[in-house]
Amino acid sequence: MNQTTIFWPVLAHVLLIYIVYVVLGRRRYGAVRSGEAKPDQYKARSTEPSSSSAVAANLINQFELPVLFYVLCLMLHLTNGVNYLTLALMWIFVASRYFHAWIHLTSNHLLLRSRSFSFGAVVLLLGWIWLALHLLGVV
Repeated sequence: MNQTTIFWPVLAHVLLIYIVYVVLGRRRYGAVRSGEAKPDQYKARSTEPSSSSAVAANLINQFELPVLFYVLCLMLHLTNGVNYLTLALMWIFVASRYFHAWIHLTSNHLLLRSRSFSFGAVVLLLGWIWLALHLLGVV
């Protein structure tokens, strides 16, 4: 299998980050334009209006658990560990991040958001376990 295919899920996640940035910009601009917020409120997170604070929090989320995803993808590539299973796991992880972001930026249904986060974390853990087994020569 072509080892560089592991970078397609990475690019898909990068796209998600840019989408969240666009949503954040639009919500902040809308809040200022409607009078809900003043530009200086964005100096400190604590004064950010609710219309954009969830988006800002989601953007932070995209740089927490996904850091492990990026490192895993690089390690899989470097060790020739990319196969159909690892590629599927990485795509599933990215899909879970899109679903998590969608929930967070719309209804913010906490139980559903928590489950989507946990699901993605478990999928990522499976990828790390597979990498460890690969490095041990078991798989």
